[in-house]
Amino acid sequence: MPLLDRIVSEIRTRGALSVAEFMEIALHEPELGYYSAAAQRSGRGGDFYTSVDVGPLFGEMIAAQLAEMWEVMRTPGDDGFDLVEAGAGNGRLARDVMDAAARDFPEFYRRIRLTLVERSAAARGAQPATLGPHMARAPELRRTLPDTVTGVVFANELLDALPVRVVERTGEGLREVMVSERDGVLVESRRPISDPMLAEHIRASPADLPPGGRTEVGLAASQWLKDAAVALQRGFLLLFDYGHETGAIESAVRPGGTLTSHRGHLADSDWLATPGARDLTADVDLTSLRRTADRCGLVTLAVVDQTYFLLSNGLAARLETGHDRRAVSRRLAARTLVMPGGLGSTMKAMVFAKHLGTPRLRGTSAGRLT
Repeated sequence: MPLLDRIVSEIRTRGALSVAEFMEIALHEPELGYYSAAAQRSGRGGDFYTSVDVGPLFGEMIAAQLAEMWEVMRTPGDDGFDLVEAGAGNGRLARDVMDAAARDFPEFYRRIRLTLVERSAAARGAQPATLGPHMARAPELRRTLPDTVTGVVFANELLDALPVRVVERTGEGLREVMVSERDGVLVESRRPISDPMLAEHIRASPADLPPGGRTEVGLAASQWLKDAAVALQRGFLLLFDYGHETGAIESAVRPGGTLTSHRGHLADSDWLATPGARDLTADVDLTSLRRTADRCGLVTLAVVDQTYFLLSNGLAARLETGHDRRAVSRRLAARTLVMPGGLGSTMKAMVFAKHLGTPRLRGTSAGRLT
């Protein structure tokens, strides 16, 4: 396995890797990493499902919310609205959003300046064909966030795939879990917490872990939010992801943490196995994310279950009552998107604003976290 050999060589050269360093290589090593090697990883032929895989209805609902955000922001003389999707993959969600905007909100559509941000060269290469006629509104296909944005940055299942550090409570106190190797096999090791940023995070949000318990620290997610806040001159952040409050993540229900690998639509905790051949994710710490947002000058408008966001945005009104294939298909898609215990409650919608006060949006008007 070339990627395993690459990781073992890295460890032998400079010592044990943090879990975040291991994830970075396993997911993004050029041509060999999980996301680098393919244009699409979700769906029936992939390793997991997302709301985008359910069909275009999810994109339609996001388009409705974006159109309202544009109405909140628009001022006389505005000639453009930045719409930035981060972690855009091959562009399927952006296409669904743009299809709906062109059909249902044509004036909004004409103002859109679309930017897709995606690290994977394979996925970026597929975006023009996926977007089709909407490429006329997408002058930039980027690897990193733009320097300035006046409009909306949105993302679906981006933060849960960012590298995390892992902390465990041992008999000697908190220790960081590391990735070492033994005879060419990847194994776990432990070290005292020495990284200043990791130590600061722990001080700000003390880990209430049982003996042997673990938790993930999403320093990369916090940094991404900081970068997005700097780029956003005025507008909104709209994020969908798996997440829990700090106390829920560290509860006895998840004593081993939430770091999980996905392969062939099966989830397991063997995240060291076959690097590059499986997805790696960890639940987002919503408490930490809100704290970071506050420090970056963002106003948290809502953090709610996806179910409430979609229903508040008028999901039910978009469903036909007939028995033809399209009507039945859309009702089944809606059910999947809001189902308790599935995407409806495990996925959270997070909405932040900058330099807009606290506008009341349809998607943030009601709901709660479960």
